[in-house]
Amino acid sequence: MKPASNRAAPPRVLHAAAEVFPLVKTGGLADVVAALPPALERAGAETRLLLPGLPAIVDALEQQRAVCEIGPAFGAARVTLRRGQLPSSHLPAYVIDAPYLYRRGGGPYQDASGVDWPDNLQRFALLGWVAAHLAAGELDAAWAPDVLHAHDWHAALACAYMAAHPSGACRSVFTVHNLAYQGHFALADFALLGLPASFVAPSGLEFHGRLALMKAGLQFARRVTTVSPTHAREIATPEFGFGLDGVIRDRGADVSGILNGVDGKVWNPQHDPALVVNYGAEALAGKLQCKRALQREAGLEPRAEAPLFGLVSRLTAQKGVDLLLAALPALLGSGAQLLVLGSGDRALEAALQTAAHAHPGRVAARIGYDEALAHRLIAGSDVILVPSRFEPCGLTQLYGLRYGTLPLVRRVGGLADTVIDAGDAARATGFVFDAATPEALSDALLRAAGAFRGPEAWQTMMLRAMAQDFSWDAAAASYLALYAQAAAG
Repeated sequence: MKPASNRAAPPRVLHAAAEVFPLVKTGGLADVVAALPPALERAGAETRLLLPGLPAIVDALEQQRAVCEIGPAFGAARVTLRRGQLPSSHLPAYVIDAPYLYRRGGGPYQDASGVDWPDNLQRFALLGWVAAHLAAGELDAAWAPDVLHAHDWHAALACAYMAAHPSGACRSVFTVHNLAYQGHFALADFALLGLPASFVAPSGLEFHGRLALMKAGLQFARRVTTVSPTHAREIATPEFGFGLDGVIRDRGADVSGILNGVDGKVWNPQHDPALVVNYGAEALAGKLQCKRALQREAGLEPRAEAPLFGLVSRLTAQKGVDLLLAALPALLGSGAQLLVLGSGDRALEAALQTAAHAHPGRVAARIGYDEALAHRLIAGSDVILVPSRFEPCGLTQLYGLRYGTLPLVRRVGGLADTVIDAGDAARATGFVFDAATPEALSDALLRAAGAFRGPEAWQTMMLRAMAQDFSWDAAAASYLALYAQAAAG
């Protein structure tokens, strides 16, 4: 007879989130939700996703079948839980088919004019409710997870519903991707959630006379993570805690940071189909060809000797776009060029378009988002800008490192964890500044422009940047250890 194995069974993990690349994406959350579960699978876990039935998700999910009929819930007359697989990764995924709440135009959180959907509370309460009951083994008789991993405020209510559930069979992990967005709603609407009255207290969802769905994850998850070690420390301070720093401090060692990774299948200059020429560390000439093609595409002067600074971002004050506008004279005075891709604050969009009009051939702005152009911008630029006031992790600088496009970042959050300033000549991978001021950013821009004119040292820094390993495999190992802690109680 064979001796009993001491190896623990691989964990079953359910990820609940509102978006996933490439089906629905408004930011880095979608990239994480697309890349982390497959990395966990490679590490031995059994992972599935739970997603809201937005049109782009329902229409793309392959091999769909109904798992159960939930019936009327949260204002929807019909709710069906379906299971299929994602078209790109073939990862198993559940989708909540509730046409009244999800099948509509516009974006996942706002209508086409940028106004929040008035029933967002019900829309994301349903996501959390289904996640909790699926985790409790009540919706799919064939499968239930050991750990529920909820992402950002959209899925945070799953942790509250689990805490209110009598079974307690599944443990929850909650990841904060951006603490600035907390899911605020009227306190009077708490009755719509169907939670016990005790959950509306300050020790629950109440936040300065409002509901904050983010608090559901912070208060009730077994473990709380954010997407970089530095940011895990930052959010426990008033400067970065957005009013929730006290809640986070109270959780103590339950809060940790795990750095995001890069999906090498999507972001790899050697195989990227969006590029006009592929390149790598052994064939850097292709990067210059990408720069020339990008200059033509953007209407910039075709000057190889001009350092090209790129920005791919939501155009908001959080991302430091106003700092960049204030520092633009210094950038242009150095002989550099600027290309911006993104959308957001209308005043910042208008200011960037005005700058492009005032400096033709030297400044270009593309308002909106184009995934393929984002890849070409990161490949063709010499420097990628991430001058954020706060940045939980940041993926753009990781993409820049992988593509040999040196990041210029502020020393916050994951930016501080991933970019080493040029002042450390033996380890440098980019440029880092401290104060969130136009003067500090201007100084960093001038340092980068000056360094670009030393081609040998610049290429050394490029090659060092490209050699950095920020794969998802290391993050997956850290999450598996965290899941074991959560499951142990």
